[in-house]
Amino acid sequence: MAGTNTTVWAGRIVSGIVVLALLADAAVDLFSPAMIEAEMTATGFPANLAPVLGIIILVCAVLYAIPRTAVLGAILITGFLGGAICTHFRLGEMGAPPQIICLLLGVLTWAGLYLRDPRLRALLPLTTS
Repeated sequence: MAGTNTTVWAGRIVSGIVVLALLADAAVDLFSPAMIEAEMTATGFPANLAPVLGIIILVCAVLYAIPRTAVLGAILITGFLGGAICTHFRLGEMGAPPQIICLLLGVLTWAGLYLRDPRLRALLPLTTS
């Protein structure tokens, strides 16, 4: 897969979807924490931590959106989403919609970065040719 314009643009679009999803989540956490109070309580987190989580998500999204820090952003996003998956696993919610969404968002995070960054494609080639 050469570093074609189409590949790079596909990666930017996929990455843009990830950034938009994270920004929407951060906005709810920061500006309307009452909307997620029940979910926070159900997962064992105090509702007053919503703004802190919003800031963490916002920082991850910004780092991922900036090309120079995108790999760090992807690593942090993956860690954050992994924690969310583990939280639902701890509650006995195997295969719950939040887990599936987190898993898909994590896959999209790395797929977008893979498509838009030729260094990552060189490091992890999908083909042997």
